[in-house]
Amino acid sequence: MPDLSLTSRGAATHKRILEVATQEFAEHGIAGARIERIVAAARTNKAQLYAYFGSKEGLFDAIFLGSLERIVNVVPIDATDLADWAVRLYDEYLRRPDLIRLATWARLERHPAGHLVADPDRLDDGKLRAIAEAQATGLVREGDPFDLMAMVIAMSMAWSPVSNVYAATAEEPSELHERRRALLRESVRRAMAPDNR
Repeated sequence: MPDLSLTSRGAATHKRILEVATQEFAEHGIAGARIERIVAAARTNKAQLYAYFGSKEGLFDAIFLGSLERIVNVVPIDATDLADWAVRLYDEYLRRPDLIRLATWARLERHPAGHLVADPDRLDDGKLRAIAEAQATGLVREGDPFDLMAMVIAMSMAWSPVSNVYAATAEEPSELHERRRALLRESVRRAMAPDNR
């Protein structure tokens, strides 16, 4: 019979490593992150970290793919209302700025061109199908579903932590966020409306 306390301790260590490493990678990127800082803050050791993740790159991959899956699950697409989806993405970036920073580091340090992930179908298939179905019913403009999805995501990131113009924070006055949400909602609605509207 397995030692359940060891199993729960192992799970707790694994969780601490992921939490600490998420902040480390979000702040410093892949090249700048330091395993020594991660294991010290997670109250573990390098051997344990490498046993779980294999390498620094393996740890980043686990965190990065987990962050993308989290956004897909926490902010599921509603292709019948892409404007609302964009606003919900905006809100998620305010709640978890570290997640968008991870994606930016992956773009800068790993995939400067093309798809951000090696297997984009895994995360995008459901979204692209939903957009194509909304197009088929006349709710969304014509065009490549991937390009439409990319445009909505880009619009939702206008004030994200990696904006080249202005990075919003959750601490700003709620009136500012409401104004941005209204502008974002209307802009996406107009951009994605069927051509005859």
